[in-house]
Amino acid sequence: MKNRATALLATFVFFWIAPATVGGWVPWYIMRWQMRPPLFDGNATRWLGVAIVATGLAIVVECFARFAIKGIGTPAPVAPTKHLVVSGLYRHVRNPMYVGVVASIFGQALYFGSVALLQYCAALWAGFFAFVLLYEEPALTRQFGAEYDAYRAHVPRWLPRLSPWKGK
Repeated sequence: MKNRATALLATFVFFWIAPATVGGWVPWYIMRWQMRPPLFDGNATRWLGVAIVATGLAIVVECFARFAIKGIGTPAPVAPTKHLVVSGLYRHVRNPMYVGVVASIFGQALYFGSVALLQYCAALWAGFFAFVLLYEEPALTRQFGAEYDAYRAHVPRWLPRLSPWKGK
């Protein structure tokens, strides 16, 4: 990417291609967002689902913006960041974007009462896990070397650490 403005535009476009498809269009296709009987405890579960969707979406939007603004690039593998992004939520967990997408789908499953969405969520989580292990971590190691190794040694892959990592 040449500059932040280009990175922001490319990131905006990629947002509508990847997470909006995976976290929005596919869940809609699976169940047309029709209400089913609650999975657990009625209205409490539905409200919890709404909160989880909102939190997941906020996480994804914050991470996408951070990639463009701090990393001067995009989350898309074809237009990666120039700088390793280790600020914001990335100080707590290495993959908040994936966590946010999965959370938003899980929240939709709770809200709509959809076992099919829970199954999709589990399959997607497994796909993200494999992608991170087989492609993303090796690619980041090649691109950022010791800087990424230090980050990886201090920040967990999936479950957030409570205190932010203060490295870099």
